[in-house]
Amino acid sequence: MRFTKDHEWVELDGDVATIGITAHAAEQLGDVVFVETPEVGKQVKAGDAFAVVESVKAASDVYAPISGEVVEANPELDSAPETVNASPEAGGWFAKVKVSDPAQFEALMDRDAYEAFLQTQ
Repeated sequence: MRFTKDHEWVELDGDVATIGITAHAAEQLGDVVFVETPEVGKQVKAGDAFAVVESVKAASDVYAPISGEVVEANPELDSAPETVNASPEAGGWFAKVKVSDPAQFEALMDRDAYEAFLQTQ
C-alpha cells in the first residue's frame, strides 16, 4: 500500500490500483454521509479530483493518486457511505483504476514515510 500527501491510499494488484482515503483522512472528516465515486470508463490523471466525500463537517474532493481508467467503483458506498469510516483502508475503497503508468505507484510514500509525514502536519 502506498500513500499521498492528500491522504489517499493505493494498493496495486497487477495493473489495477484500488484507491481510497486513509484512516487519518476519515478520522479528520468525521461521519461520512455521502460518497460520489467516479464513473466506470472515466480516464483519470494523477492529481486530478476524481471523487467527492461528504461528511457532517465538510465536502472534500478525493484526488487520483495514479493515472489510468476507472474499471470499477465501490457500489457499497452508495447505500453505506459510513463504510469509509468503519473500514477506510479496506472495504471503504472508492474505485479501481487500470494503471497507465506503474512508475507513479513507486513514487508514492510507503506506510513508514506516510506516518512520518503525518507527524509534520
